[in-house]
Amino acid sequence: MKSFTPNEIDPRELHKILLSGVAPRPIALVGTADTKGNANLSPYSFFNAFSSNPPVVAFGPAHRATDGTKKDTYSNLMATGECTISAVTHSMVEQSNLSSCVYPSDVDEFAKAGFTKRPSQDVKPPSVMESPFAMECRLIQMINLAPHIKGSGNLAICQVVRLHVSGSIFKGDVIDPHKIDLVGRMGLAWYVRASGDAVFELAQPRVNGIGIDALPDHIRKSQILTGNDLAKLAGVEKKPQLNPSFTKFDAAMQAEDFSLELKSGNPYGALYTVLSGTPPPPEKLQEKLHKVAQGFLAQGKIEEAWQTLLLPL
Repeated sequence: MKSFTPNEIDPRELHKILLSGVAPRPIALVGTADTKGNANLSPYSFFNAFSSNPPVVAFGPAHRATDGTKKDTYSNLMATGECTISAVTHSMVEQSNLSSCVYPSDVDEFAKAGFTKRPSQDVKPPSVMESPFAMECRLIQMINLAPHIKGSGNLAICQVVRLHVSGSIFKGDVIDPHKIDLVGRMGLAWYVRASGDAVFELAQPRVNGIGIDALPDHIRKSQILTGNDLAKLAGVEKKPQLNPSFTKFDAAMQAEDFSLELKSGNPYGALYTVLSGTPPPPEKLQEKLHKVAQGFLAQGKIEEAWQTLLLPL
């Protein structure tokens, strides 16, 4: 593994590495206006939410790395203390990318990118009508992160004063990730689409799990089970006890090939092939039982996985 301090690498290379490792990042399509009312629009991926009570978001309008001058977003926000932040969806990512071009300050990026202005109610800058999720914000504080460095970053901390959320992205009373179809920023020219197979559900623990350190050695040191597998097993409130009826197979059970049963998503059938035939040597038996348990874990069957792992060798 490479190890280095920020001072040991060129800032441009560090920028590439940092943005590739701290990813994916949400994109804030920030709308501002100067004191004359001229609108500006620019995307920022140094962005996130940090509080919901009160609702606070922050993004990083850095100075230009080329000459250290202030970007229009920074200047407008400092002059007026107001902005809007529109979420970037997959259907508008190319337009958002276009708005990042360095146009003169009197050029309207809304028009250049083909976006429609959504009038704001509590601040002057408009948001993007094409976005299903937008926030009207007021600046709380602008922090210059390194005044002595040319092209240094800033942190704009803003309070959300109004939200605009499309009803079409809801499923019941919550926003559906597949319907909002957001995109996130990766390193270099890479993006990620946060919908479809790319998103998954993972419930927060409801109990204090026993922890991976409390797993029996043959499970914790398994050459088959992954860290994710171990975490699922360690999420139980207490270590289960072996249930003798677990291996009482139905008389109609038919399964002959261990690997085929696992590949077909039938770990119980795979277990049957292991226990109904000639017992393999203990090490081979343990390996097979761990593979069966992994099959159960992939299906969310934590109890079945534990019962498999508790079987005597």
